[in-house]
Amino acid sequence: MNRKLIHWFGLTGLLALVSYAAAVIFSPLAYPGYNWMAQAVSDLSAETAPSRILWDRLTAFYGTGSVVCATCVAIYVSEERLSTGLFRTGIYLFAAMNWVSAVGYKMFPLADAGKEIASFQEVMHIVVTAAVVLLSVASLVVLIITGIRNANVRRIGINATIALAMMMVGSIGMGVAPPKYFGIVERFSVFAAVGFNAVLGLFLFNGFRGIADRSMIK
Repeated sequence: MNRKLIHWFGLTGLLALVSYAAAVIFSPLAYPGYNWMAQAVSDLSAETAPSRILWDRLTAFYGTGSVVCATCVAIYVSEERLSTGLFRTGIYLFAAMNWVSAVGYKMFPLADAGKEIASFQEVMHIVVTAAVVLLSVASLVVLIITGIRNANVRRIGINATIALAMMMVGSIGMGVAPPKYFGIVERFSVFAAVGFNAVLGLFLFNGFRGIADRSMIK
């Protein structure tokens, strides 16, 4: 395969996943008393969190890499008119989610780790989270549907199903699991989107091999 520059940009999704995973694993070292089993990942990046500086350093590539990867994937499937219009819509929604996440969380970071949500900034942080969740679920559902309908995108549909299942485990688990295990189930949700983005990046790196079937265009 003769890879173009845009194909290589697919690797930014994988690097973003590595960057995020490193932050989740190592930032607690700079947060005395942090209990990863009970506390949310967002506590590590709160403005008052002692781990904030380390978190920002370790996630330096996460925010940018995720947006670059999702955007390049969206551009590629649009220009190549891969699969169906519904499939492309699912990709666009996922790219939009990455933009909302990157911009929204920078504008409205969580002010205090583990504290009650009260200020405007904290409320907006929750609003951004809701938007990210809605866009994530919508994009994954659309991609799952296209994967069921079209054999050429079935692999992406399967990966979207896995990502959605992880989100559901996280969201349901956070509501029913004992508080001491909140952090464990929450991590299923936070890794779902960044993991799926890395998968799409690998598809882009390989030129969406097996998917660029013009006969499937509708």
